[in-house]
Amino acid sequence: MKISYQWLKQYINIPETAEEIGHVLTSTGLEVESVELFETVKGGLKGLVIGEVLTCAKHLNADKLSITTVLVGDRVLPIICGASNVAAGQKVVVALPGSTVHPTKGEPFTTIKATKIRGEVSEGMICAEDEIGLGESHAGIMVLDTVVPNGTAAATFFNIETDYVLEIGLTPNRADAASHIGVARDIKAAKACP
Repeated sequence: MKISYQWLKQYINIPETAEEIGHVLTSTGLEVESVELFETVKGGLKGLVIGEVLTCAKHLNADKLSITTVLVGDRVLPIICGASNVAAGQKVVVALPGSTVHPTKGEPFTTIKATKIRGEVSEGMICAEDEIGLGESHAGIMVLDTVVPNGTAAATFFNIETDYVLEIGLTPNRADAASHIGVARDIKAAKACP
């Protein structure tokens, strides 16, 4: 039986973590076999923000690269970009140094870090939708039509949700716990007892 931690929170107040609720349920006789993270987009877009391209110029040492400056909240980052559609004034998705990018297909990119590309510093990555798991297109970077503040978390902008799924080894004598409401009742009863 799979139970959503977020759904349980819609029925009762749960300040405990999903793992702690797993222990509570196991103590009531509902053996929680696993607690797994679920994300609507792999990686949850952690470390990605909305930014605004302030400047864009051709890279002097590379025909297909552009040197941009991107405002991401309270700082401006130099970012080298290979997309042909990048231009000043665009709102874009930026992977900040330290973030890991999870593409639609394939393995996650290594952690984004500040580096030099053909002699120019780059402190992030302007992303295409397939590079961050939001679609299939790799025709260019994602250009957003929005007025959200620069530095807004991409997960907030795209309404990315995370949840935990509790896998309960349900036995035939516990049909009362075969639903989210039934499991919520058990949690409420267990928390009411000292």
